Amino acid sequence: METATLQPLAAALPPSPSLNHRILTATTVPHFKQIHAQILRSGLDISAPFLSRLLALPLASSPSSLDYALSVLLHSPSPDFRLANRALRALSSATDPRWTLVAYGRLRRAGLALDRFSFPTVLRAAARSGCYNEALQLFDEMKSSGVIPDRVILATILSACARTRNLTSGGAVHSYIVESNLSIDAHLQSALISLYSSCGSMDTAQRLYDDTSPKNLVASTAMVFGYAKLGKIAVARSIFDQMTDKDLVCWSAMISGYAESDQPNEALKLFNEMHLLGVKPDQITMLSVISACANMGARDQAKWVHIFVDKNGFHQILSIRNALIDMYSKCGSLVDARTIFDETAFKDVITWTSMITGFAMHGNGRSALAVFDHMISEGVKPNGVTFISLLYACSHAGLVDEGRRIFESMIQDYRLEPKHEHYGCMVDLLGRARLLQEALEFIESMPFAPNVVVWGSLLGACRIHGDVKLGELVARRLLELDPNHDGAYVLLSNIYAKASRWEDVREVRNLMKNKGVIKEAGFSWIELNGHVHEFMMRDKCHPRSNEIYGKLDEVVKELELVGYSPDTATVLVDLQEEEKREAILLHSEKLALSLGLIDSKKGSSIHIAKNIRVCNDCHTFMKLASKVFEREIVLRDRTRFHHYKDGVCSCGDFW
Repeated sequence: METATLQPLAAALPPSPSLNHRILTATTVPHFKQIHAQILRSGLDISAPFLSRLLALPLASSPSSLDYALSVLLHSPSPDFRLANRALRALSSATDPRWTLVAYGRLRRAGLALDRFSFPTVLRAAARSGCYNEALQLFDEMKSSGVIPDRVILATILSACARTRNLTSGGAVHSYIVESNLSIDAHLQSALISLYSSCGSMDTAQRLYDDTSPKNLVASTAMVFGYAKLGKIAVARSIFDQMTDKDLVCWSAMISGYAESDQPNEALKLFNEMHLLGVKPDQITMLSVISACANMGARDQAKWVHIFVDKNGFHQILSIRNALIDMYSKCGSLVDARTIFDETAFKDVITWTSMITGFAMHGNGRSALAVFDHMISEGVKPNGVTFISLLYACSHAGLVDEGRRIFESMIQDYRLEPKHEHYGCMVDLLGRARLLQEALEFIESMPFAPNVVVWGSLLGACRIHGDVKLGELVARRLLELDPNHDGAYVLLSNIYAKASRWEDVREVRNLMKNKGVIKEAGFSWIELNGHVHEFMMRDKCHPRSNEIYGKLDEVVKELELVGYSPDTATVLVDLQEEEKREAILLHSEKLALSLGLIDSKKGSSIHIAKNIRVCNDCHTFMKLASKVFEREIVLRDRTRFHHYKDGVCSCGDFW
């Protein structure tokens, strides 16, 4: 902060009438600086009227003007705390309220006595600027100074506690309110509800909310936010629907709740409803909408969202551009993701990492490494997430040596300490490459105990390569950490099924049933003409089921002519051979493909998404279908993208 060089205002002769008149009629800071120079030359003591008039100017838009006023105050012979409070209030309305905190620190270091009217201004400035921990420290300082906080201060502190999720401090403030017999007005009640909602204590928040009458916008929005964060989306929507007046924050909270609760379709529907009502979104809303679109993997919706971003002036915001790169990558369009990346003039580490992640999820490990090299040449320092994406890219492209080099570089060159996620990626890399023993030794060499992610990576590799003995060991280790981990039971069951150990399969399934562990059901979805169609295995709920099943029969017959035979070995339940054939042919992605072939033109691409890993048979099925029906088929499963074209998959059959 630039500080004016001043001499103290001296105490001497009384001010002349002409000088007083000039002070009263001055309207600009340069004018005041001229008067100040005259005061210093004359030795007059008119600091109080001079400062009072100076602080009456609209100084908030000019930090240098505020700094000048503060310097005058600090160099006056007897600074008045009332003028100091006026200075703090002027600073708090500036574009950057952090100036208030700087001023407060300078005033305290100068030994200027402040009173109880100083704290609310400083506390509020600490809370709009995001310095929530500083706000809590100021509150403690205020109490130790013997100043009794009023409702405004208490509400401000509760807001700071909510933002930092500091339930301990917030609960102490609540206890102070109760013990002081302080009546709780609507503003304070809303602050308490926001505190408990932000901290996930919804039982307490609900009790306070039930006692609120009438329900106000702030309290209701806090409840929507709290329930949505806990995944209780139906409860959040119920409160949302009962609100008569909704502002942008409320709409954004509900949209974000859907986006984060794996209900992207509902998030986009609500955004459309909000748009039709004329509520203009902000950056936070758009980030939730883009995230929802990315999770749905719907390319047509992605294009629409991108157009909306451009039309409404969000395209220059870096965080929005980064989100668009991620969205297009997850919607299967690396070309669009790369276009946005290349057109982004200033790229931060998130921009580079988003592009690296895009290449990684599409199995293009070499391109991911090339982007990383370019990033380093541009002087951008990678972070921990960058290295997760790089290791993920190496894992899904079988680049073992490159992965080892990246892991060592992270530690040696960038002094970043690997976390569980990095070790999990390395275990996955080694496991996919059939280096199971090395993967186990790598886990045993970790400087901290492995978690479920690390053991899960090795267990997945045991399933891929059919290592029953190691799989049993790893599953035991994983279940010791999380006895209800559904993935551990499912993978172990699959390992036994692959080895035709059906009695062991039944034992694992019974154990799951007794423990109430439910296997995630597989489903696929496809976007056609702006509509998303979902399918489960053997699904006959679609209104065009007869047509879809008829098309599937046709596809199977065409593929059998070029050598396709259902791989019944991938059926992980004990059935008769004909039952296995029927089960494998009715997987959800095959149903989605059949609808795609019906409703799209020859030569166009078909985009399908699936919530779990694609099986070997469906992978072969898609490869052959891309050749026979002359289509590019893009399939996104849980771990990555598969681009099928002319009978070949982009993954090189390594996934």
